[in-house]
Amino acid sequence: MSNTEIEKSFKILKSTLPLLLKHKISAIPTNYALWYTYVSNDSPQLNQDIDESLEKGHPLSTVKAKELYRNYLSEKQEVDAWQLRQSMEAMVLEVSQSMKDTQADTTQFKTVMDASLDNLAKVEKEGLTVKEVMALVRNMVKESQAIRQSTSSFSSALSKAENEIKSLKAKLQESQQDAMYDALTGLCNRRYFDSELESKMGIDKLCLMLIDIDHFKVVNDTHGHLMGDLVLKAVAKKLQSGCRENAQVFRYGGEEFVVLMPGADLQKARHVADVLRRSIEKISVKDRRTGVVLSDVTVSVGVAQKAKNEQPSDLLERADKMLYKAKTLGRNRVMPIS
Repeated sequence: MSNTEIEKSFKILKSTLPLLLKHKISAIPTNYALWYTYVSNDSPQLNQDIDESLEKGHPLSTVKAKELYRNYLSEKQEVDAWQLRQSMEAMVLEVSQSMKDTQADTTQFKTVMDASLDNLAKVEKEGLTVKEVMALVRNMVKESQAIRQSTSSFSSALSKAENEIKSLKAKLQESQQDAMYDALTGLCNRRYFDSELESKMGIDKLCLMLIDIDHFKVVNDTHGHLMGDLVLKAVAKKLQSGCRENAQVFRYGGEEFVVLMPGADLQKARHVADVLRRSIEKISVKDRRTGVVLSDVTVSVGVAQKAKNEQPSDLLERADKMLYKAKTLGRNRVMPIS
């Protein structure tokens, strides 16, 4: 390295460290590399993304900084590996739920066959000869036993495969502690949300809405988990497309979502929440396997605005109380009313 390059690097270093201190960012290697690149202006798009956040008064959360590092500075192999993990997790989720549904169908089929055998045993009381009846019964018993053995073996194989998938999911989860997105919906996940909420608690105006799909357990129990997954994807898509002006959507967990709205007051956040609620009412989801169409999806929403010197957990708790109130008042509504 020439003296000129050393001097340039030293100059950039002198400008980088004060920025880390100014924005209260820890000087870990990824953060240092990010802000070093920012000062050197080697990636104009990175600078634009950072400047837009800073101009809006939105500090960079730890997870957001990691995302910027991955998007602009990490090696292609790192990005490819991350995308592969996301794809594998999505595949595992889908296959696992499919197996659960198939296993339930197999158990039900076995029950129906057992009932049919019981009915066949009564044929002797009808007008057939004993010889004819016994021949019929022996044949049906033979066939049903073969089917029962087949379904029993299939159920056993499914159980074994499902256990293997559970093990794989656990290993994927361990190796994906730094993952920032929910594999099923593509939304930012709970870990990302926690980091973003923590970083934005210093903003003057900040609102949060908790969104819960109504009667989601009934959807899973009645139509199967694959239909439940389709509903989650459809709701996530509606929320993502309906959010504007810095609003961020996250998969909070299960059938719950959360929207973070920096710069918004309670009245505006409540209005946006009601627009989102009404748009979700128009959702129509079709399971291509069964042809079943679900068109009565609704959500309940609890909204809260950050109070002065409030902790993240307190803000979440107040939004959760509003969500609970929306549920108890009949669902498919936004609370508070005004």
